[in-house]
Amino acid sequence: MENKKVLIADDEVHIVQVVAMKFRNNGFEVVTADNGTEAYDVCCEEKPDIIITDYQMPGISGIELIEKLRQKPEFADIPILILTARGFAIEDEQKDRLRITECFSKPFSPKELLARVENILEHSVVK
Repeated sequence: MENKKVLIADDEVHIVQVVAMKFRNNGFEVVTADNGTEAYDVCCEEKPDIIITDYQMPGISGIELIEKLRQKPEFADIPILILTARGFAIEDEQKDRLRITECFSKPFSPKELLARVENILEHSVVK
């Protein structure tokens, strides 16, 4: 996925490192954030093609991040995947309302996450 930019936002450093390495090794430009507030700022500055965010982070949560981003026209249709611990279920209504593309439960396979992101971007109408 040459020239595709992904934002990875998670407060667990090892998750960010592993996922970032997997994506960089497969041709993605990677930007990262370790909390929701930073993720919002990075999104506004870097304009990623897709976002992977943790559900529970310091600052603002992944859900709050998505709510803020969806209010901005440039992020209305960007694909967003959310990573959740098993205890944090996202209701279907909330997933639909926020247009969350997919949810991944931790622990997850970085290889499967990469494959899913590549598939989403291949079929995306956004740049």
